[in-house]
Amino acid sequence: MRAVRADGTPIYRWEPSPGVPAVRVVPLDPDCDSPHLPPDNRHAHDFWILAYVERGGGTVDLDGEQVALRDGEVHAVAPGEVVAAESLAELTHARAWSVAFTPDAIPSLASISPLTWAHHPLLALFAADGRRAVVPEAERPRWHAWLTDLTDELRDPGRLGAHDAITATLTNLLVASARLAPSAPIAPDPLVARVFDEIERTYATKVSAGDLARSLGYTPGHLTTVIRQRTGRPLLEWLTERRLTEARRLLRETDLPLSVISTRTGLTDPGYLVRRFKARYGTTPDRWRREA
Repeated sequence: MRAVRADGTPIYRWEPSPGVPAVRVVPLDPDCDSPHLPPDNRHAHDFWILAYVERGGGTVDLDGEQVALRDGEVHAVAPGEVVAAESLAELTHARAWSVAFTPDAIPSLASISPLTWAHHPLLALFAADGRRAVVPEAERPRWHAWLTDLTDELRDPGRLGAHDAITATLTNLLVASARLAPSAPIAPDPLVARVFDEIERTYATKVSAGDLARSLGYTPGHLTTVIRQRTGRPLLEWLTERRLTEARRLLRETDLPLSVISTRTGLTDPGYLVRRFKARYGTTPDRWRREA
């Protein structure tokens, strides 16, 4: 658990596993003995969730809206959105798959600024009004096959080719969901857009989260709270995420030493870069560079 909002809603964070793509599948099935069933309380995440309802039944609360689970629906739950179920007993007739991930699990998204993820075509359903769509009946066997394959590959992510198979299958699911998204996306949050623009402009300097807040006319505590509620992550983590994305790019595309990379990304010094990198990705920059 990352933090608790003022109203008591817990926010859960993604815990990386070294060498494993940032993807997990959680089945929801009355016959499933999985210990990973979602808690029957209000909660939010700092990661992304694509949920496919294979067999409908029951309702859930998605960001304050009661949503009935119907056959063939796909739901996109963005970071920061609040999910709640009065009781898991209400969902015992449903069969669903929940795919949790961070966008940088996909190579085409890992190389771009995380501040632009929400507007990427692959994540179109997450930006759509209502954030849900219906999979045509003829395509549902394909969705079942993708989710079954993804689950199988994640059981042994270290075997030959598993990493590529996992990211390819996740990409297939996101492409299919994006094609179902309404053409008109919801308007971006103006405050979040301002914050992200300011991060993009200044992340390579030694600017702090407090500096960002004050430059936008807010107190650091207030802006951190608001951004965490609206995006699932506090202000400092978005700033750090942008810096680490640039650090990965420089590690992959150049032979610059860590001392130069830390300076170019605003991460102060090589030691701090190593600590933040390892905390985020579960490995050191040098090892990541060799593997990349």
